[in-house]
Amino acid sequence: MIKYFCLCLILFSSIAFASPLKIDEFTQGMDVKKGFYTFYYQSETGQVFLEIGDFASPFLFQSSLPQGIGSNDIGLDRGQLGATRLVQFERFGSKVLLKQLNTDYRVSSDNMAERASIDEAFADSVIAGLSIVAAQNDVVLVDYTDFLLSDIHGISVRLQDTKQGSYAIDKNRSGVYLPRSKSFPDNTELEALVTFGGSKPGQFVKQVSPAAESISVNLHHSLIRLPDSNYQPRAFHPYSGYWKVSYQDYSVAIDKPMEQKFIPRHRLQKKQPDAASSEAVEPIVYYLDPGIPEPIKSALHDGAKWWDQAFEKIGYKNAFQVKTLPADADPMDVRYNVIQWVHRATRGWSYGSSVIDPRTGEILKGHVTLGSLRVRQDYLIALGLTSPFKSDKVSTEAQKQMALARIRQLSAHEVGHTLGIAHNFAASADNRGSVMDYPHPKVSVVDGQVSLDDAYAVGMGEWDYHTIAYGYQDLSEDQQEADYLSGLIAKAHQNKLAYQSDPDARPKHAANAKGHLWDNGADPLEELAHLIEVRKTALNQFGINSIPKGDSLASLQEVLVPIYYMHRYQLDAVAKLIGGVNYQYESKGDFEQPQGISSVDHKLQQRALTAMLNTLSARFLQIPNTVTTLITPKVYGEQNSRESFQGRNGLVFDPISAAEASAGNTMALLLQTQRLNRIASQPIHHKDQLTIASLLEAVFATTIKQSEDKFNAQIKRRVDYVVLTIVMQAMQAGELAPEARAMMLVNIEKLHTWLKNNKRNPHYRAMALQLDWFMQTGEWKGGFEIKPMPPGSPI
Repeated sequence: MIKYFCLCLILFSSIAFASPLKIDEFTQGMDVKKGFYTFYYQSETGQVFLEIGDFASPFLFQSSLPQGIGSNDIGLDRGQLGATRLVQFERFGSKVLLKQLNTDYRVSSDNMAERASIDEAFADSVIAGLSIVAAQNDVVLVDYTDFLLSDIHGISVRLQDTKQGSYAIDKNRSGVYLPRSKSFPDNTELEALVTFGGSKPGQFVKQVSPAAESISVNLHHSLIRLPDSNYQPRAFHPYSGYWKVSYQDYSVAIDKPMEQKFIPRHRLQKKQPDAASSEAVEPIVYYLDPGIPEPIKSALHDGAKWWDQAFEKIGYKNAFQVKTLPADADPMDVRYNVIQWVHRATRGWSYGSSVIDPRTGEILKGHVTLGSLRVRQDYLIALGLTSPFKSDKVSTEAQKQMALARIRQLSAHEVGHTLGIAHNFAASADNRGSVMDYPHPKVSVVDGQVSLDDAYAVGMGEWDYHTIAYGYQDLSEDQQEADYLSGLIAKAHQNKLAYQSDPDARPKHAANAKGHLWDNGADPLEELAHLIEVRKTALNQFGINSIPKGDSLASLQEVLVPIYYMHRYQLDAVAKLIGGVNYQYESKGDFEQPQGISSVDHKLQQRALTAMLNTLSARFLQIPNTVTTLITPKVYGEQNSRESFQGRNGLVFDPISAAEASAGNTMALLLQTQRLNRIASQPIHHKDQLTIASLLEAVFATTIKQSEDKFNAQIKRRVDYVVLTIVMQAMQAGELAPEARAMMLVNIEKLHTWLKNNKRNPHYRAMALQLDWFMQTGEWKGGFEIKPMPPGSPI
């Protein structure tokens, strides 16, 4: 028995600790792709094996989604980039771990013990465990298949977060996609078709999948050799116009900031840095998706090529180029900067992403995603503005040209992001000074007709020249970079170039008076008045000539939506004047005297309030009867969509609810919680300064207390209920300051008394009863769910 046990132990030991097969033996007959990381494909089993010989050198790992789901609402688009990770292979016995290194916390010291201390203090993340199947000398072969078929892109989480069901990978319906799996000297590209099986699919999945319980996409892995050390990071400044890449350096002196900040940018150098004009050592080349149809492809080419104007201005010659992607090239290959034309079931956002070396901020690949339905929305807006179909053979070339002008600007905008540049939402106030703003079509009324001639700007703006000069100028040896950069910032301030990016412009609680999305002009009030005149002109001519022959009358509704709500974004700019402030990104020393922050002038706030209240009038909100009598319910074979008005009349178009949605938007902007708090806290310097009390008095005087016009009585009553509902909701908002809440309550009580004194009007009586209940119980039960406007942005 003892001999038998020993024999078993010896046999077990010899099996457990036997040397793995040699790589050339194991891979015999397999397809091989040699390169940065050589890999083998075994066609019989569908497995992919990776050869690893370097366990000391980090590299970049990039995940991406070359074939997406096609739903803007889910947000998993074709060509979407995932995270860029600094990683390293490490061997542990019979397996190799792929570890993501922590780049947020570092030391710049040469002291090895200090370097070790930072590594030991902050966790890394192992993102894959790979089994060793063969070895030869110091090189091992690992089975990469399971990792390639894993959910590195977080698709199942995204589906769950968007309430589209519970999904998990089904490996029986997944496999390596060999046509897009290749290896090159500095990068290895691997791809797989991955199927997610699930249950209880949501409406967005059902909309885009042929079998909603099975979602098959392609996932891509890029293994990228680290760039050489010749790239020089460039310092970040709040006024540079760039995004920020940063890390905490724990080895700096205590009188120096720990956060090290620099900008993301492509590597670009002049062949002759001292020359007035020089070619680049290696130009920046962007490749257009060959599947883009004409004339859109040419428009996107032209818009992207605008950036070469900015590079020329700093002495480069043909440094920024735009070409068509070669037929045999993979758009996910890290070697190509690409502009992709991406289809979705509904219109949605375009965006620019980049593969960025997290150590330095160097951009290795720019990837632009342009939603293909955006151009159709601009064409639709142009048709609604001009109602051109007065005959069967009318030309709509002007409307098409407006749509193409928009996507030229869009192409430049998204490429700008992939150059490292952030939004500038204040540029529209600077004579449309940047492609990095969100532009609203700048249209005008000429001889009683809407003109589209100057809808969108052409070419680079002054701010764009500033950003390229900051990020991409190649300095000669006798130039000091710090002096050059500080000089640019000083020049930008001297030229009063306005700059406000996302945190100070996009949120509803944003307070800056000069940073807005989808607006125009230096004076928000002047532009709102202009836009209202354009809207009035367009509505007066809107009707049967707004659609081509053959379109259903019901389709007028979708053409009407962007025209009826044309003022919505300029109104947002006006609202920011109320309780608004003036400030800019400022560092100590930027100015001789600090500019700081100041409140918007009280007279301007009052004018803004008046302008907003005018958009609540029944006359403003009324849709002409010539239009409402034309819009029929949807014909058989058509149905309402998210682009349609949301009404309360079933299949029948509901102009009163259209007005309700517009009024709801105005009131929500006006009574935004943080805006009310700022009004309540701003110092009183003038007897006519805007306060919570005076704001509510003005709101009630121009809506609920205003006499009814018999021709617009229905709209007026609906607006009154909207006003009361939003006032009550605003008063009960959790973040509302107690003093603001108190003043709102006092003025609601005054309104309550007024309503009770005017009970002969049944609507006033109903409102009084609703407030009676609130005053007695503290519960507001009179509200209703206000209809939302159909989506406006992106345009």
